[in-house]
Amino acid sequence: MPVIALWRQMPIERRKLALQLLRYALVGFGVTSVQAAVYWLLATHSGVHSQIANFAGYVAAVVLGYFFHGRYTFADPARSSGAGAQAARGARFVIASLVSYGLNALWVGLCVSWADWPTWTPIPAMLFVTPALVFVLNRKWVFR
Repeated sequence: MPVIALWRQMPIERRKLALQLLRYALVGFGVTSVQAAVYWLLATHSGVHSQIANFAGYVAAVVLGYFFHGRYTFADPARSSGAGAQAARGARFVIASLVSYGLNALWVGLCVSWADWPTWTPIPAMLFVTPALVFVLNRKWVFR
């Protein structure tokens, strides 16, 4: 089987990265789907302003993301788990999450407020563009 042969020929560090990307995609898709669902339900069905709905979705995603990404996606038994290290990691996660929130607010602002498109139109960027950029932040900075 060519895929298995390619996998076995891949250096171990690349395999680790590939598995981490897969975990990130699975967890991230779930977390981002919750964010998008909260946003869309509030903005579309509850009459909440699109940016307030986006913020509510962001809060839900931050809580889920820190827990699941920290315990599953970027889990590292060698990483320090002391209170100081966790506090620093938590602070970095909040900063990275604010970048994520800013990007999603940009998509909502451009699509809904500026272009006057339907409330669902920023969701593709929320699902694919923002998570790709935030993966790099999480991997290289937050959960280092």
